[in-house]
Amino acid sequence: MTTVDRPDAGTVELRPVDVDSFRGLLRRQASTVTVVTTPGLRGNRMRADLPPAGFTATSFTSVSLDPPLVSVCLGRASSSWPTVEQAEHVAVHLLASGQQEIAQIFATSGIDRFTAHPGWTTGPFGVPLIGDALAVLLCRVVRRIEAGDHTILLGEPLALGAGEDGDPLLHHRGRYTTTLGDWPGSW
Repeated sequence: MTTVDRPDAGTVELRPVDVDSFRGLLRRQASTVTVVTTPGLRGNRMRADLPPAGFTATSFTSVSLDPPLVSVCLGRASSSWPTVEQAEHVAVHLLASGQQEIAQIFATSGIDRFTAHPGWTTGPFGVPLIGDALAVLLCRVVRRIEAGDHTILLGEPLALGAGEDGDPLLHHRGRYTTTLGDWPGSW
């Protein structure tokens, strides 16, 4: 428990935020929907082969322009984590407003996501690339930072690809949505 002295209000007690309240508050933030993919990894005597991984993420952001860096977060309990934990390269796909089905497929546990969505090709470093995304960033993983039950992946974009310009797919209040387009008139 933390206490804070506030002028004219006395001492205020601040309690840790409970998970359900925190999750409810975060639902109010609209987030860009991305799909992150990474190639499978060959095993050796010490480690089994790992399949390619792909997951839907709304925790993508730019971190730095010089040098260019982006971040994405993944829960370590995710079925994609064993592959992502050891991946050298990932692709971050910014989804377009009509790509809800792709987002849902890559958010579904217990399925072969690449079989469920055949609209992908193999790119550089063997990274699976999803077609028709608004943009794709092929990144070299430069650092992993443990943060609670998640890990923050920092990636250095090595190649960029832009698809057709359009409205992004967003996640807000537990569902997929999109922007309303340009604001009419001037402010």
